[in-house]
Amino acid sequence: MFYDNVSILDLDSAAINNVYIREDFDAFSVTMAVLYLAVCIVGLAGNSLVIVTILKLDKMSSATTVYIFNLALADGLFMVGLPFIAIQNFQDQWIFGEAVCKLVMVLDGINQFTSVFCLTVMSVDRYMALVDPLRFARWRTPRRAKIIATLMWFISLFPVLPMAIHFSTTYGLCTIDPHIASDSWWLAFLSYTFVLGFALPFTIMIVFYTALLVTLRNARQQTSPSMESHRFETQVTKMVVAVVLVFGICWLPFYVFNFCSLHRIDPVLDFTRGFEFVVLLSYSWSCANPILYACLSETFRRHFHALLCPHKSSPTHFDRDTEGFVLHDTNVQSMLA
Repeated sequence: MFYDNVSILDLDSAAINNVYIREDFDAFSVTMAVLYLAVCIVGLAGNSLVIVTILKLDKMSSATTVYIFNLALADGLFMVGLPFIAIQNFQDQWIFGEAVCKLVMVLDGINQFTSVFCLTVMSVDRYMALVDPLRFARWRTPRRAKIIATLMWFISLFPVLPMAIHFSTTYGLCTIDPHIASDSWWLAFLSYTFVLGFALPFTIMIVFYTALLVTLRNARQQTSPSMESHRFETQVTKMVVAVVLVFGICWLPFYVFNFCSLHRIDPVLDFTRGFEFVVLLSYSWSCANPILYACLSETFRRHFHALLCPHKSSPTHFDRDTEGFVLHDTNVQSMLA
């Protein structure tokens, strides 16, 4: 969201960066352009498949699938801005005009925060579904989930308002006016986006997923162990570890590089390349979520198979509740009794 538009490159050093890029244009720039294209295609295809699957086969029949739908929508829209950033990085200039610059940056920010907020809310939703589904049933209706999702989209607008106000193409790049973006301004901007976009959501996910796993472990120990309960606990554990690790690996380097860039006076070639890579890594998180669904959810695997190979699919009930990576695919009630 911030690369080339914020803290990595001083506009006074644009000429230096230009020289760096041209020196190794054929190797590094072409490789990154191909990677950007690959992430964009995989992200758009994967999230589009999730959206179509939910609309056609599940029809957002549960709170969880409402959140998954909005997560896939935000991730898919996040991919739309990727070609614009890739072309700017490849050509070292912004060629789409100031209006498109503001629009791309604002939409990128909104989709990024909405995606993170969705994943955070889903961690709370999964916890409520397992710990006391009857007690939290009124909070987990599709209608309430749609209201919460709408609020998430609306709230995501506020952290990115500075982009709409201060981003321009005055210096040939889609970036903030350097006369406005002082060190203290950048520090404040990066701090609150780091807290809202990573630190707070990451903490909430760890707390609720840890509580979820502890609940599963205690419930299994209080009942007669079975292969089914053990398989369910293993499946949920893998899902939790995968989601948390992928989120941390994709986003933490991005924020670390942004904070480090505040202390750099001149761009260094390795640092510039590293920053471009971590930006690509942050975008790749949005194409990782559909892969997690396909790998970790039996219900979504059946849905995908039915959508892509309808003639080979066996009859199945697609209107069932795809509760948090198929939490209802096993006998949860017996585990929590």
